[in-house]
Amino acid sequence: MKVFAGNSNPKLAQSICESIGISLGKSTVKPFPNGETFVKIDENVRGTDVFVVQSTSPPANQHLMEMFIMIDALRRASASRITAVLPFYGYARQDRKDQPRVPITAKLVANLIVAAGANRVLTMDLHAQQIQGFFDIPVDHLYAAPVLFDHIKRQNTQNMVVVSPDLGGLKMAAAYSQTLGSELAIVAKRRKSPTETEAISVIGDIEGKNVLLVDDLTETAGTLVNAASLLKSRGAQRIQACVSHALLNDLGIERLRKSAIDELITTDTVARSAIEGVRITTLSVAGLLGEAIKRIHSNSSVTSLFEFKG
Repeated sequence: MKVFAGNSNPKLAQSICESIGISLGKSTVKPFPNGETFVKIDENVRGTDVFVVQSTSPPANQHLMEMFIMIDALRRASASRITAVLPFYGYARQDRKDQPRVPITAKLVANLIVAAGANRVLTMDLHAQQIQGFFDIPVDHLYAAPVLFDHIKRQNTQNMVVVSPDLGGLKMAAAYSQTLGSELAIVAKRRKSPTETEAISVIGDIEGKNVLLVDDLTETAGTLVNAASLLKSRGAQRIQACVSHALLNDLGIERLRKSAIDELITTDTVARSAIEGVRITTLSVAGLLGEAIKRIHSNSSVTSLFEFKG
């Protein structure tokens, strides 16, 4: 078994290898002067079970091409099996035709991963679970929830209510609520543009309570910030936001600095430099991904990784 990584999140890949007890595979992944990507696998992989770790974080297109070319290089180097490990699966929000003459890009990316030569996919917290069905190869879909739950439970926050910032996240919020033994509330929102939303109303009792906002990903932070503002105006006390993937562009960082959110809890599925003025707690999913990789390699069950106390 060998693990290789592109340039999207080398720190996570290194942590995964440390959790497994192996060294990160040697490879060269760099751009040519004209912007094209050069890849060379710097060690023998003939007959090897190979895992390629690459998140499709910004710049998403560059990181996708790196992964496709790495998979092709490994296939041509006679690797016995290639598993694409995508801690964050980009383009997941483009999973359906919600207006005329638009693509289903999440399906296109799935086709390209298979065409490049991947035999299996390991990913975490897909924006829409039906994306698993876009692949004609096996998909292992992990959840960051066990890591996040452990951290939240250790805080032992009293008088907590779990809030979904929109109707689409209700199922996730309900799972958090049930596991933490807390109440559940929902914020109804209206989307004005790809970067701007408006929180309209709150369903549930949040006055005088500590709020945990839960979502799968945030980039511009518009949904979280607007929901937090509305909750604060309705009497919420401390507000925490919990998301699996925090991509956070400049607009999102600026919004968080001015927001009513006291703490953002997230994972290291995407690489992120230190941000001043925002309290961010980053939890590592390297152990979870490493355990999944070991089980896939040994053809063992991955199901128990979905289970946790409570």
